[in-house]
Amino acid sequence: MTLSQPTTLGRTGLRVGRLGLGAGYGAPAAAYEMAFERGCNYFYWTSRKAGMREAIRHIVGRGQRERLVVALQSYARSAKLMEYSLEKALKALGLDYADVFLLGWHNREPSPRIIDRALVMQQKGTVRFVGMSGHNRPLFARMAALEVFDLFHVRYNAAHRGAETEVFPHLRGQGLVSYTATRWGHLLQPRRMPPGERPPSSRDCYRFALSHPAVDICLCGPRNMEQMEAALETLEKGPLDADALARMQAIGDHVHRRRSFF
Repeated sequence: MTLSQPTTLGRTGLRVGRLGLGAGYGAPAAAYEMAFERGCNYFYWTSRKAGMREAIRHIVGRGQRERLVVALQSYARSAKLMEYSLEKALKALGLDYADVFLLGWHNREPSPRIIDRALVMQQKGTVRFVGMSGHNRPLFARMAALEVFDLFHVRYNAAHRGAETEVFPHLRGQGLVSYTATRWGHLLQPRRMPPGERPPSSRDCYRFALSHPAVDICLCGPRNMEQMEAALETLEKGPLDADALARMQAIGDHVHRRRSFF
């Protein structure tokens, strides 16, 4: 079994590729369009960098909007500013609606005004599904119980595995998108490895996240065409076997024990 087959993003019903694409690192439009043709259709746009914006416009211009899943995020803590940020993003991308709208980086429960406005946006049709991202793992369980959110973006990697007990078992059909698979690159750095251990590749990190059955999508953030091609090799492989998982966990434990601000 490989990771090239699409999956369903929780209760949204959206069919998505297992490798999601982040916009903030500078890959060109051609790299995103190549990935789209390989089945990577979850486009997480949060930046002003041109690559993903141009790719989305090209894909929509070719009449393939229905294949594309565009996720937009707002860090606004004002309901009015949050809706304005959505409108501005849709205009920049040339879209009428976002498939996913994320309330971004909420480590405390979002205010009722924020949640209510997001649901109004959903009713208006400018947003299809509403999600939330953050780093406070216990909060996700409480938010899942509200039955308001359709999906969550959760930090999960070999060095940060707390979501396995604090988040994943508490989902109620919500989709799960993992991010920071390489732990901000720390899992790729030789100087951070246990003695005598070689660092894993970025593909190993993506496969680690996607090996957990709760994870629908693992986000990657390529900087150029070469990194995109390397990331796409993930799709040709399956989940990690038991020995490879144990190795990644041991590396993750070592990296986590090292002093870090993250």
